Amino acid sequence: MAELATIARPYAEALFQVAQKHDVQAWGRQLDVLAQVAQDADLRQFADSPKSTPEQVLAVLTAAAKQDLSTELQNFVQTVIANGRLTALPAVVEQFHVLANAAAGVADAHIFSAYAIEPAQLAEVLASLEKRFGRKLLPQVTLEPSLIGGIRVVVGDEVLDTSVKHRLERMKVALTA
Repeated sequence: MAELATIARPYAEALFQVAQKHDVQAWGRQLDVLAQVAQDADLRQFADSPKSTPEQVLAVLTAAAKQDLSTELQNFVQTVIANGRLTALPAVVEQFHVLANAAAGVADAHIFSAYAIEPAQLAEVLASLEKRFGRKLLPQVTLEPSLIGGIRVVVGDEVLDTSVKHRLERMKVALTA
């Protein structure tokens, strides 16, 4: 996995530099769709075939994504395909978002909750999390019933775990020590 991140980093940096001259958010949305399509096993098999050209793979990729790509984005994706790095495209897109978020002063917050969070509750939780982490957060909520109650928040490499499951595990360790 570290190798994939190493391969993806220069592509993401170059892509971000070009995207800054345009609409970074629009490019991010298009890249999300392309990364999703690039994960398809059949497409990867087609791309790896010696009979298929980078132009053909690009045509299939854009048709499956149902996106009209700018010339710069088409050139980028075609370069990724020509270099045999289609498998790295999702990692490139992930690192692109990290760069875009850092430039905008925001971070992705992955919130895992045992129960569904209402929009009003999410706004309150988000306000306190933004104070805690010291930056604006873009929430992504995932239901995880195994937490029993509470939430677990992952922002970059920081984790805030207030779940019942985590508290029970801490009590278990304290009692057995």
